[in-house]
Formats: sequence, C-alpha cells, structure tokens
Amino acid sequence: MDKKTLVILAAGIGARYGGGIKQLEPVGPTDELIIDYSVHDAIAAGFRKVVFIIRHDIEADFRERIGDRIERVCGPLGVEICYAFQEKDMMVDNVPEGRKKPWGTGHAVLCAADMIDSSFAVINSDDYYGRNAFVKAADLLSLDSCGLIGYVLGNTLSDNGGVTRGICSLDGEKLTGIKETRNIRKTASGAEADGVRLDEGSFVSMNFWCFPVSFLEVLKAGFPKFHRGMTDPLTEEYLLPKIADDMIKSGTQFTLMPTDDQWFGVTYREDRQSVVESFRKLYADGVYRKDLYSDLIRVD
Repeated sequence: MDKKTLVILAAGIGARYGGGIKQLEPVGPTDELIIDYSVHDAIAAGFRKVVFIIRHDIEADFRERIGDRIERVCGPLGVEICYAFQEKDMMVDNVPEGRKKPWGTGHAVLCAADMIDSSFAVINSDDYYGRNAFVKAADLLSLDSCGLIGYVLGNTLSDNGGVTRGICSLDGEKLTGIKETRNIRKTASGAEADGVRLDEGSFVSMNFWCFPVSFLEVLKAGFPKFHRGMTDPLTEEYLLPKIADDMIKSGTQFTLMPTDDQWFGVTYREDRQSVVESFRKLYADGVYRKDLYSDLIRVD
C-alpha cells in the first residue's frame, strides 16, 4: 500500500475567533475536537502518517489536549504522529519589526518538509471536511499529481460573518484558476461578497490540497523569491492558493476532486454551538461511533 501523509495546519493565530486557541475547543459528545474527526477520517481512508504544524507557545496545551491522546490511539493502528513548528523567524534572515504572524500556509508546509516523505494532503485544523473528502483525497494522492478537494460554495458559509474562499475556475475536472475572495456572506437569496452576488453552486477551495512529495521543491524554490519580492513585509504571506494558481498559470495540471460534503468550522466563536449540533446529528445518523476511533483497524 502506498504511504499517504496528512499535514494539519494548526499554527494559526485565530484572531477572528476572539481570543483563545480555537483548535483546542471541544465540539464532540465526549470533548472531541474537530482535529479528532480529521485524523479519524484520514486513517479510515488509508493515511498512515500525520504531521501537526503548531507553534512552540501552544505546544504544551496542544499535546495535553489532543496530541498525546492521538498518539496513544494511532500507535496500535500503525499510524505515525509527528510535530513541526512554524515561527516567523524560520527560513528568513531577519524578521521585519512589527511583523506579527508567520509567513503563511506555504511557509508552514516548508517548516514540515523534513517530515514529509510521501504524497501528502494539507488541511486546516479548525475545518470539518467530511469522511468522503478524505476518501477522494486518498484516490487523488494515488495518482501522484497535484489536486484540490472542491466544495460547493453554499456548503461552506458561516451564519456569523464573512469568510474567505478561493473560488475555482474549471475546465472539466481540470482546475484553471483560483480567485481568493474575501468577505463572502450568506444572504436570503444565496451568497455575496461586498455586494457582488456569487453562484452558490460554484466550487471553492477549503485549503484541502493534495500534492506529490516533489511539490516541496517548488516551495523551497519559491519562498526566497516571494520574500525578496514582498511589497508589504508586515502582512504579506506565502499562501498555498496563490502558489497553486501560479503553477496552474505556468502549465502545471491540477485536478479538482469535487465533494458534496457539508463543511463546518469555527471561524467565529458564535460558530461553535452550530458545530456541536452538527456533530450531534452525525452521531445520530451513524456516521461516527460514540467511541470515535473504535471502528479503525491496523493495516500494514
């Protein structure tokens, strides 16, 4: 069986959440986190390595709240757990005074490069992606090519404020472009961004990327160029959607693998209760067992 790695981006500041570490908020019936469901669904789909990308200042809380527990679960299943750290002073000669955040999702994956030795998927820690999405990601990774799990825009909106989504352009299953669109809000008739109506049925990126291991070389070559070419060194970021869009424009083929899974997550503190209720329904529908990981078996 070909090895697949799941990279989980958990170093985000979470400013819109209103303080606290949103990745560590319980949402399941016995205090499971959203990360629990991503790890469970990935293992069920055949992933055999998980890399958490975190910050040093949340390491103790992260390990206590989820990391140590997941290691205990994954050990008997033959799934390797690793940690990488993303800090703003990594891979740069100097950090501009006033820079608060690290350098974005592309930089985060670079910080984990030494731990990635197979085709890999990248996800956010605070998004629920759905079980079917991981099955599709595993299929895509088996092709050893670049791709994206695409979500229907109408399935990805928050009731509590605007969200940022990468709206996809397609030619069949071929991804031809990604337009980062901010402040997308749910309306009575669908969705809009800053007064412009959007097609609820269009596909969007939820940062669920699939890459061959060779993509790491693209990141390594691109980050110094990004850093030299910055126009705003205090806020600019090296982002996976922009990197992918540039690759597409240069001729690299990206496949969009569509899913009709319902996304939900905790972008805003007010989102948490609806997420809790969504998980309650998933349990009621038999999607998950009360003992979440009990349906998983070791596959060597």
